[in-house]
Amino acid sequence: MSARPVAIVTGAGSGIGRATSLALAKEGYDVALVARGADSLEETARLVKEAAPEARALVLPADVGDRAAIRAGVNSAAEQLGRLDVLVNNAGLATAIPVGKTDEQTLVRSFDVNAIGPAVAILAAWPFFERGKSGCVVNISTMGTADPFPGFFAYAASKASVNLMTKSCAKEGAAIGVRAFAVAPGAVETPMLRSLFDPKKVPPSACLSPDDVAGVILACVKGTRNQDNGKTIFLQKGPGGPSERIA
Repeated sequence: MSARPVAIVTGAGSGIGRATSLALAKEGYDVALVARGADSLEETARLVKEAAPEARALVLPADVGDRAAIRAGVNSAAEQLGRLDVLVNNAGLATAIPVGKTDEQTLVRSFDVNAIGPAVAILAAWPFFERGKSGCVVNISTMGTADPFPGFFAYAASKASVNLMTKSCAKEGAAIGVRAFAVAPGAVETPMLRSLFDPKKVPPSACLSPDDVAGVILACVKGTRNQDNGKTIFLQKGPGGPSERIA
């Protein structure tokens, strides 16, 4: 078994996922990088090796909305890296479509990527956590689960699922040393945000940085936020920096 702890990060090709992968690698983790785009993952892996030369970065291209692919990715990460300690369910699909214009295909795809995929990843990771008598799940949600932005009918509803999954994982995981957290940021300066909103509508000054969110994720993983085990950490940009509300 590897002496270094191992984390899987989905959506690791950019934004929050890339920042989290780098933060974990610097903290002593080997990282399994999951996303659809192989090129973006290779770039993240390169950055990981620059930031933490001793860290292993395993590139695992997979669509989180494909149940078989995400299950295989979790198993492959544990097998190739020798263990599994942390699962960061970060990958997401955001759409801004009014209720009346949302079609069934968009609805199903949103739930596949934002809810079912993370759930399948947790199910695949759970036996490894049971075997090791420890583990940490961090689910990336959204501020929209408390106050959905117009057009977030499918996105916010599907992301709300991971808030409840977090509670279940924390309650049932207590007996085997598994902790779980949901981190629900507001606007974060990422390619996904800019695919939906231009800077005039959501100015960069109103946005968190990916590193802001990665810092909270890392604190959850390291155990310095164990008082928030099972809870959702709502995170947004405040006048003096990131501000939080716990639910």
